[in-house]
Amino acid sequence: MPEEKPQLSPIIKEMEEKYPEMTKEFKKIMREQYEIFCKKQHDYGPFNLSVGTKCENEEEVNLSLTGIWFRLNDKLQRLKQLVVLSKKNSVEESIQDTFSDLSVYGIIAQVITRGKWAK
Repeated sequence: MPEEKPQLSPIIKEMEEKYPEMTKEFKKIMREQYEIFCKKQHDYGPFNLSVGTKCENEEEVNLSLTGIWFRLNDKLQRLKQLVVLSKKNSVEESIQDTFSDLSVYGIIAQVITRGKWAK
């Protein structure tokens, strides 16, 4: 028996009909970020962001989220330099890469707080 395709909510269907290019690009970017996430997890492993813990209790989760906060702050400071202050980029990380990192870290934080990290 073939697998059933999930039904789109009426709002998603409406938005995809009204803004087909935008919604298609949004999904494309999410897929690209998922691929980057998987590649980095393959290279670094989950304990890089969980600071060596298993994120099994509130203290370990908070430690991991603090590490993510530092990484997010680094990315925001980079954007400030590149966008707000129009400074030259000497480390060759694009604005696009920086925005991608910010959104992936945001998703990672949600996975951690939902108790699914490294599982």
